[in-house]
Amino acid sequence: MAKKVVVAMSGGVDSSVAAYRLAEAGFEVIGVFMRTGIFARDKETGVKRCCSANDARDARSVAEALKIRFFVQNFERDFDMLIDYFCREYSSGRTPNPCIICNQRLKFGRLLHFARSLKAEYVATGHYARVEKNNGRFLLKRGSDPDKDQAYVLFSLSQEQLSRAIFPVGQMRKSEVRQIAQKLGLKTKDKPESQEICFVPEDDYRTLLKERRGSRIRPGKIVDLSGRILGEHPGIEFFTTGQRHGLGIAEGQPLYVVAIDKEKDLVIVGGESDLYQTTCSVSDVNWVAFSEPPARFEAQVKIRYAHKAAPAVVTPLAGQAETGSAARVEFARPQRAITPGQAAVFYSGEVVLGGGWIEKVFDNKGDSSGKH
Repeated sequence: MAKKVVVAMSGGVDSSVAAYRLAEAGFEVIGVFMRTGIFARDKETGVKRCCSANDARDARSVAEALKIRFFVQNFERDFDMLIDYFCREYSSGRTPNPCIICNQRLKFGRLLHFARSLKAEYVATGHYARVEKNNGRFLLKRGSDPDKDQAYVLFSLSQEQLSRAIFPVGQMRKSEVRQIAQKLGLKTKDKPESQEICFVPEDDYRTLLKERRGSRIRPGKIVDLSGRILGEHPGIEFFTTGQRHGLGIAEGQPLYVVAIDKEKDLVIVGGESDLYQTTCSVSDVNWVAFSEPPARFEAQVKIRYAHKAAPAVVTPLAGQAETGSAARVEFARPQRAITPGQAAVFYSGEVVLGGGWIEKVFDNKGDSSGKH
């Protein structure tokens, strides 16, 4: 009897080809589209529409072409919780990465639960990443296409989740995926990639924050590193480390957000050189490659999805975080805009060793930066 696998079909070309490859490999494939319940208003007609309706139709079209079963599951409540996390992080002066939380809690959480209800053993996605079993442990590895590698956004998956995960396009290049879709004549063959967060229509997260936070958004001061007041801001929610535009102040030189102080509602700015720091603390660490990490080890560390991993020393600090494990990351060279709320992911070559959430950034003297 063929093994069952549920494929998260987003209506894009990657998940479409993932479903095809699994069917060709002999799996009983079940496609599932995760409906978010997020709505947007059409600019031309003013009509309120589900922002994922077209994607759902594309996913269904591909499932019909591949002759596989297809379900649309309403994950509106789960996405609502994801949006709450997204807004809370900005209101805490942090910059969230909702894709990581979605993969952990929804695609390999709620969707895996749904898969089990169908007696399916696995969940597959169109991520460019790989999973391999080695000495009884499941390893997460970079995708073979260096331009599309997505292992970063999967670092938080547990061993149980990785044991149930399949990434059918992880060993392919994007060009190969497109070629297969074109050869099959799939509706998604030429579909461009979305650069937006799926629950933020038109990539307008500030409007979302206003709708969700409303009167809880508080204005405050923009100050330099010495504490001198330079101007005012409408709310820390609208700023992130490294931001240059939208400050509304002129000082004769380019200024950037170098830190955010939630307690005092301060947006702290400085010059380009002030963005570079060497050290940060990381919380809620998930050790992917270790059951127990070494006391200290060298790694390549990414501090955001588009960041090129840089050499660093990672020192685990077990028991020093309120929840889970913690670590200290010291880069060999200063890195630009290390941002609280983003993930720091540790690599050894192609293998993800682990990762966690950036909590504090320390200046080159070892002090927590940007505090007044």
